[in-house]
Amino acid sequence: MSLTLLTLLQQFVLLLAALALFLSFVLLSQTRLIAAIRVFAWQGALVAAVTLTVALAGHAHHLYFSAALTLALKALLIPAMLHRMTRRLGLERQSETLSRPALVIMAAVVLVIFSYWLVEPMVEHGLAFTRNIIAVSLAVVLIGLLMMVFRQQAVAQVLGFMSMENGLFLAAVSATAGMPLVVELGVAFDVLVAMVLFGVFFFQIRESIDSLDVDRLNRLTETAEEGGE
Repeated sequence: MSLTLLTLLQQFVLLLAALALFLSFVLLSQTRLIAAIRVFAWQGALVAAVTLTVALAGHAHHLYFSAALTLALKALLIPAMLHRMTRRLGLERQSETLSRPALVIMAAVVLVIFSYWLVEPMVEHGLAFTRNIIAVSLAVVLIGLLMMVFRQQAVAQVLGFMSMENGLFLAAVSATAGMPLVVELGVAFDVLVAMVLFGVFFFQIRESIDSLDVDRLNRLTETAEEGGE
């Protein structure tokens, strides 16, 4: 099934999903935390726009509430919490450059190709829209995981984790025409609680070692283990 045979709303959903994937690349390559938080906010807004479009296409009234909740939580509240946390930790001007940015971006491209290869069997059943939206969503999840692996700053790793959640939510909303409202509320509550716990965790680490660099924390752990021996 060709993409040209998809409905206009389906093509618009794919466009929004592709933009969300593009922002995953921008998030991965971003050096400043404040700028990365803004990119994450735009990605959350795109996920909310996808939810609204799916609601319009399927006349699913509960998805209107889900779109509003996604916009409020992922595009406004969580970025505001991260921005406030970054300011309180004194990380506004801090930047982090990837050691090998070209290789990391190439790895992200490989993950996108792998995502499309993984869902290739769906083409045999004529599920062009589902195949593309699942592939894009999986790529967003994998790039978020890649960001958690290669980023040394704890706040940046949280952004990678939240981006992974955006990819999972994008797949659930687009491929299944929306989850039950109770499930969506549960997921939103879990994400909000996780954000609060991350904040407490960050402040505890900062007070203990005066840094949120994960490499430094690992070195301190190894030193403590060697001292114990």
